[in-house]
Amino acid sequence: MLVIQFVLCLMAILIAGTRLAKYADVIADKSRLGRIWIGLALVAIITAMPEMATGISAATLVDSPDLAIGTLIGSCCFNLALLAVLDIAHTKKPVLAQVSNRHLPGVRWGFLLLCIVGVGVFLAPRVSLPMLGWLSLSGLLLIAVYVYAIRRILRTERHTHIASSDAAPRYTSMTLRSAVLRFLVAGIVVIGAGIWLSFVGDGITTVTGWGSSFVGTLLLAAATSAPELVVCVSAVRLGFRDIAIADLLGANMLDVAMVGVVDAVYMRGSLLASASQINVVVIACAAVMVAITGLAIRLRHNRYLVWRVSWYGPLLVALYLVVAYVLFTQGAG
Repeated sequence: MLVIQFVLCLMAILIAGTRLAKYADVIADKSRLGRIWIGLALVAIITAMPEMATGISAATLVDSPDLAIGTLIGSCCFNLALLAVLDIAHTKKPVLAQVSNRHLPGVRWGFLLLCIVGVGVFLAPRVSLPMLGWLSLSGLLLIAVYVYAIRRILRTERHTHIASSDAAPRYTSMTLRSAVLRFLVAGIVVIGAGIWLSFVGDGITTVTGWGSSFVGTLLLAAATSAPELVVCVSAVRLGFRDIAIADLLGANMLDVAMVGVVDAVYMRGSLLASASQINVVVIACAAVMVAITGLAIRLRHNRYLVWRVSWYGPLLVALYLVVAYVLFTQGAG
């Protein structure tokens, strides 16, 4: 029964996620907001919902700061490892060689957010940082920086898109209102199926005895990140590469910022002070993966090393496996 539910959830995400990518492109075209901001903000919010729900429940219901931070930061690493999958889906050239340099602000802001949470986790048990009630300075800073970054990128993308919008509209048979409504319906399906998939995946690991295994850890990570995988692969195959990359970078920014939100709802003190120091290793790996992604976008090396394997793909996958192993051995994700 659990396997059937797992397959049904994947099918729902596959169907709705493909349409989500298409309607996101329509909204980007008709709203003049651009693909990068739509992917970075709107699509990322939808695909990151399972991780956000898991992170909040880990802190509030399970009372496990390590599980909350491990889930959110571990998902960042999984998302970036998906770039190796996108290379396989793209076929012609490495996907990061074909996207706009305007993704680099998302890379830089994501790196900054990881630095904030990394420094916060490292210093919290060593230094008495300022607190606002039970809220830590690092948690508040994460939320403020994320909001500022999204607003800053929106302004830049709006001006860029308006300046280059002389071409004839590509979607004449669909209005902006219709696209938004269909986007919301597809988004609700993706969110619902994604959250349910994480519960089903947890049930499968329990029934099969994988719950305390490395395989179980990877299965749960894949389950919570299934929306990102489906939406991004669909977007790449439909030719919307910028939406796919913006979704991954935006989901990462949101996952890290969610550490601040989880800190706000964690009523037992500072979430970062309660987390173990092993999380600094995970955060450092995530920061290195973001830096590799930014370097790949800037270098634009347009040839695969072999078959559909780019120079950055194996590095990202190897770092993710290190993160997954650390989380598994420490019981943090």
